Amino acid sequence: MATSIAPRPPRSGERADAGRTGADGTQPSAPAPRPRKPAADVRKRVEVALLAGPATIMFVAFVILPVGLAAYYGFYKWQGYGAPTDFVGLDNYKIIFTDPDFRGVLWHNLFIVIGSLLVQGPIAIILALLLNQRIRGRGLIRVLIFVPYVISEVIVGTGWSLMLSSAGAANDLLQTLGLGALRNDWLSNPDIAIWTLLAIISWKYIGFAVILFLAGLQSIPEELFEAAQLDGAGYWQIQRRITLPLLGPTLRIWAFLSIIGSLQLFDLVYIIWGQYIASTAGTSTMATYMVANGRNSGNYGYGNAVAVVIFLISLVIALVYQRFVLRRDTAGALTEKATR
Repeated sequence: MATSIAPRPPRSGERADAGRTGADGTQPSAPAPRPRKPAADVRKRVEVALLAGPATIMFVAFVILPVGLAAYYGFYKWQGYGAPTDFVGLDNYKIIFTDPDFRGVLWHNLFIVIGSLLVQGPIAIILALLLNQRIRGRGLIRVLIFVPYVISEVIVGTGWSLMLSSAGAANDLLQTLGLGALRNDWLSNPDIAIWTLLAIISWKYIGFAVILFLAGLQSIPEELFEAAQLDGAGYWQIQRRITLPLLGPTLRIWAFLSIIGSLQLFDLVYIIWGQYIASTAGTSTMATYMVANGRNSGNYGYGNAVAVVIFLISLVIALVYQRFVLRRDTAGALTEKATR
């Protein structure tokens, strides 16, 4: 009686159809790979181009192109009209870094950077913690704190320049309160003018920090505070151990925005002090230096060179800050590289 032999199952690494043959005795060919869908790829690229194209064009037209033109004109002694012909090479940049006035305005910017972080940060955190509580009139207080930030710099600068002048409301108020000895020339005295500028900047921009911190506080789960209270933690222990660490990403983003804004400070200084008083009062910045020695002096090539230097300083600080401070915040967002 004939017996049938069951086929041997394929071994590891052996094709299942290795022993099979076709009707003509030939081995079956391997399955053809799936054809790619060029239509889907083209559609995806078109969608990306339509969504990112306008923003890319705007970025190139209003950021990359002006920076490139400024770098080009910085190599010339240019009067601002016609094609530049008087090539001076790196002379404009040599003048910048050897000019004691530029080193002075650079220190003014650094003072504003450090002062803004040390003054606005703690005050904004305290106000944000206070306004995060359920208190009467909380909405009105939030609006009043945020109002200075949305007011135009022209209005802010004009108002403060009138109040802080020698015959302004600030000195009159001190005189009325019997504090006439404290009367001072708040805008022209080189010993206190930079502190006046810091106070005005803090008054205007602290509302932005408060709103930003309030948004960060809203993202912290209430269960963490309740659990800490059940464990016997006090109010300040909760803020130090839970609130501030979880508010860290918001704090770092605010600090980054504050640093870049302080490096590019121009409008308030130019409106309150002008191009001449700012240099004598010790409140001039890199941006006001650029305008005074570039456009107002008729040397647009030098002004463009100063603009390039300001851009490079801001870029280097931004890259260093992102590399060593924001790295822990951006690492979690860049998941595509980690999943490969």
